[in-house]
Amino acid sequence: MRLGVLDVGSNTVHLLVVDAHPGARPLPAHSHKAELRLAQLLDGSGAIGAEGVDKLAAVVLEALQAAEDKGVEDLLPFATSAVREASNADDVLARVKDATGVELQVLSGAEEARLTFLAARRWFGWSAGKLLVLDIGGGSLEVAYGIDEEPDAAVSLPLGAGRLTAAWLPGDPPDPADVKALRRHVRAEIARTVGEFSRFGAPDHVVATSKTFRQLARIAGAARAAEGLYVQRELKRESLEAWVPRLAGMTYDEREDLPGVSDGRGSQLLAGALVAEGLMDLFGVETLEICPWALREGVILRRLDHMVTP
Repeated sequence: MRLGVLDVGSNTVHLLVVDAHPGARPLPAHSHKAELRLAQLLDGSGAIGAEGVDKLAAVVLEALQAAEDKGVEDLLPFATSAVREASNADDVLARVKDATGVELQVLSGAEEARLTFLAARRWFGWSAGKLLVLDIGGGSLEVAYGIDEEPDAAVSLPLGAGRLTAAWLPGDPPDPADVKALRRHVRAEIARTVGEFSRFGAPDHVVATSKTFRQLARIAGAARAAEGLYVQRELKRESLEAWVPRLAGMTYDEREDLPGVSDGRGSQLLAGALVAEGLMDLFGVETLEICPWALREGVILRRLDHMVTP
């Protein structure tokens, strides 16, 4: 069957269409994205204003049309941290449903971490052993660890690249004092969670998902996206540590000129790099591997697992 996943994230609203059935690998058929940056549309009280809700509803309607055009039989719509943490989340969900007919399921941070972990486990398989999975989004950071398909530990922290950029790095390029303060904040937040994972022992394989990690790996020399999903891509801590001060001295536009960095993502890359560097340092990771599957694929896999086969 043809499934569609509608992911309302902090940066983008992304429709992923796949051909899938239980027991098979989901095959991507179509992708439709809109840069909305919901996290930046919050007002002083933490609410998504009327203009932001109208923009969200319009983008959801566009995605619905794209899903219909591509023959989607079952649409799985969900929202993550930007909607989850909005002070008027219930009102936003109700207004989107009234305007579009779509009822967004709001995932908790722990659910995000578990579903991303499921996707990474299925991608790498049982031979990967104990997995530590890291995912830097626009609004939050998810970390999960385990040997099965359900992680033994899963946490979500308010360390998304977009959120941190808006709150801590107003300058372009940023003030060195602001960069230092953000680095200290990030490491303090991550350090509080390390003990929860270290009691399970060292992982056999450390995996990272998300656009932030893919972009960091690319500027550090990993293969281009055009070379395909099955090319192994790694990010080494040594390379990342060399890039952080370089990114801190660049403007947004200069970062966007780097290989693999998307338009509009240059502003967030430094904050994402500081989070990635803190994770690799505090978890003692020298090299991590980039996983092409993440939350959206996890949602699809969970849906397929729950399907009743003839």
